[in-house]
Amino acid sequence: MRIANHNSRAVLLTSDAAGVDVHTASAGRFGPDLSSLYTEWEAFTAWAVGASVLEADVAIDRSLLGSPSPAPRQIFAIGLNYSAHAKESGFEEPDQLPPVFTKFVSSLSGPDTTVELPEGGNTDWEVELVAIIGKEASNVSAADAWEYVAGLSIGQDLSERVSQLRGPAPQFGLGKSFPGFAPVGPWLVSPGEFSNPDDLELGCSLDGEEVQKGRTSELIFSVPALIQGLSQTVTLLPGDIIFTGTPSGVGLGRTPQRFIQPGETLASRIEGIGEITQTFVPAGS
Repeated sequence: MRIANHNSRAVLLTSDAAGVDVHTASAGRFGPDLSSLYTEWEAFTAWAVGASVLEADVAIDRSLLGSPSPAPRQIFAIGLNYSAHAKESGFEEPDQLPPVFTKFVSSLSGPDTTVELPEGGNTDWEVELVAIIGKEASNVSAADAWEYVAGLSIGQDLSERVSQLRGPAPQFGLGKSFPGFAPVGPWLVSPGEFSNPDDLELGCSLDGEEVQKGRTSELIFSVPALIQGLSQTVTLLPGDIIFTGTPSGVGLGRTPQRFIQPGETLASRIEGIGEITQTFVPAGS
């Protein structure tokens, strides 16, 4: 099952180009917005099994796509969750739950966006698999964790390194939460759509040059392990977003360092999900 947030309405996709309006097809039982589906995800998914054979009534316009979880109550982001990225960042590989920080909800956007670069900053890329929670999770075991995942999507944990690293202690949350710094999309793909949701290729390219490539099987802490670890402390809520970590190849870890420049375009992809695209403009544009 694939669900898109299209023109602020939930659409059950029949292809990348078309889908079924959930509110219309369910005679008002579900929707119209995608956020409301998360509050009754199990009932919705049971209905969607039969709805998947319905004839498409929506033509997908990518300019109308929003985040597949447009109003999460919590956005978690995981640091140092690939060995090579931990090394390029100058840290030891974590042997317990990796660093956890937040990206504030105001930074959330859809899949194809224009992002203003902060003045005086060094903006970096971090392609990440995103997991979206489908039902409340507290003290969940890794063995059961996939049952709590509504689906997977693509995210960019865009990071402004000057403000992130300035001061007596790093400001991870603020440095990663400028407007548009949390694009997610293009849609949500349920775990059952993948032959192995724990092993997906991901990567990104800047102006056509590949800068990151890896596989989610290389995660130090897998999606189930992260859900287990997070849910020991916090209650994960329906619609919550987890950025699971980035592979090596970020601009900060390069010699010489490289950061996104005005006019450049970043394309991020994950196997079985698709691609999202960000174009960058100068501050004040």
